[in-house]
Amino acid sequence: MLITPMAPPQAVPIASYFDYMTVDSARRRVYAAHTGNRALLIVNADTAAIIGQVRVGPLHGVAIDPDSGFVYTGDGEARTVSEVDPSAMKVVASADVPGPVDAIAYDPALHRIYADEDDGGRVFVIDSRSMKQTGTIVVPGHHPEYLAIDPKSHRLYQNIANLNEFVIVDPATLKVLKTVKTPEIDENHPLQIDAGLGHLYDAGRNGVLSTYDLDGKLLGQTKFHGSFDQCDVDAREHLLACAGDGGVTVFSDGGAAGVSVLGIQAIDRGVHTVGVDDQSRSFWAVWGSQAGDFIQHFRIAP
Repeated sequence: MLITPMAPPQAVPIASYFDYMTVDSARRRVYAAHTGNRALLIVNADTAAIIGQVRVGPLHGVAIDPDSGFVYTGDGEARTVSEVDPSAMKVVASADVPGPVDAIAYDPALHRIYADEDDGGRVFVIDSRSMKQTGTIVVPGHHPEYLAIDPKSHRLYQNIANLNEFVIVDPATLKVLKTVKTPEIDENHPLQIDAGLGHLYDAGRNGVLSTYDLDGKLLGQTKFHGSFDQCDVDAREHLLACAGDGGVTVFSDGGAAGVSVLGIQAIDRGVHTVGVDDQSRSFWAVWGSQAGDFIQHFRIAP
């Protein structure tokens, strides 16, 4: 499979570093946590032009409200979750939480933002309509990493990196329903769900991508080189793009045929996060380096 750069790397003002990113395919926008610049980077997904950066604080997590197009950010040590209007280029609301925030996820049906406590044992629950904290989920361990939501059951799936496991959370009670041990994975980081296939993907630092069903049954394992920090799924094409160790690896889920590596794109040693555009069979990567900060768009050939 051929992965093709759509254009040269685009320089991003202010050298710092990035964390999580995501793509609003419907509105043709790319969002990245420009953490060192304490700002949300906004890029045009069609032209790769940088629209601007919105100062929100030392953010890490980003999530999109598919109804409004607003963006939620987990603001790290600022101990807030912010709501950003990307058209107005400003923060319109903010929720205080009792701990630093890392990754976040949004359930539009329940109007809930889930925000991981960085190096803690809690997930904060915020009502997006009031932008107030309405609950707390207590999780095992002290290192929650990425999290994902099943849009059908609304269950929350949360990686616990220091215990090599993920947990399944009941959205009604905000309690852990099940703990799924993943001894084949070291330091679980990226976690994604393909709801159409009913598959959950989990990986870490030791070159193993595991596929589970949504009840926590292991379906298969796929080897890769290195480690991953963030993955993103294209549920239309059943593709998974994973970033880490300076590049992006693209997998294909063939259902009963299993998950296989389609291609690997070396980019820059600073690459560790990725966002998939499921309308154009492509992905975006960001990175910081001694030469500056950059964003780049790549197309995945059929």
